[in-house]
Amino acid sequence: MRRATILIRALLRASAAGCLALATPAPAAEITLLTTGAYKPVAAALVPAFERRTGHHVAIRNETAGAVAQAIRDGARADLVVLTPGGFDALIRDGRLSGAPPVPLAQVGIGVAVRDGAPAPDIGTVAGFREALLRARAVAMVDPASGGSSGIYLAGLFERLGIAEAMKGKLVLVRGGLAAARLVTGEADLALQQTSELLAVGGARLVGPIPAEVQTFTIYAGMVPAGAAEAASVLLHDLAGPGAAPVLAEKGMAPPSP
Repeated sequence: MRRATILIRALLRASAAGCLALATPAPAAEITLLTTGAYKPVAAALVPAFERRTGHHVAIRNETAGAVAQAIRDGARADLVVLTPGGFDALIRDGRLSGAPPVPLAQVGIGVAVRDGAPAPDIGTVAGFREALLRARAVAMVDPASGGSSGIYLAGLFERLGIAEAMKGKLVLVRGGLAAARLVTGEADLALQQTSELLAVGGARLVGPIPAEVQTFTIYAGMVPAGAAEAASVLLHDLAGPGAAPVLAEKGMAPPSP
């Protein structure tokens, strides 16, 4: 009888210890999110709710798409990476990234912005857009050499429109960051970049997207590299979830096409 009592007490102690372990919350994680600049406004808007709900902390670092890829090649460690599918393909192919496949998060096109209070040019047609560029005193955009998706595309578009030579002397090239900030400082009177980045600048006004005939949409996806903090997968689930749609719309982006 005494042996049975001792055994029961031991089992009860073990059970209590197990319950205590289950009740102890998991320690808060520090998550590093490395993202392209175009997606940063969306991440910055969604992360606070994630932090409040989970207790985890997210540090957001943003660069151009090319600079994000180069940072990974140079050995940068991140728990969650947001990049273009093409950028991920190259990094995975080169053995620089491994883990679960990237998850599509958003897509965005290129827009045109002016300084608040400035007249809006007619960019509804390709001819009108072309004329607005030629009439502009200075046009701000991301430097193609910095690896920015919009800058690379626009450089090729100017060639196709036959205005590359005319644009050379009026381009204000931004090596990452927000091209529309150059409107506020007076350095440019037009800014071309992904709409999410144009909308992020106070004192600038989005005129609209460039004409559909010459528009391009960039898709952004998120990937949790092998060995990253487990909490990063929870964050990625939030960013890809239905709750992100209103934020995407507010920030000038859209859910990725099915």
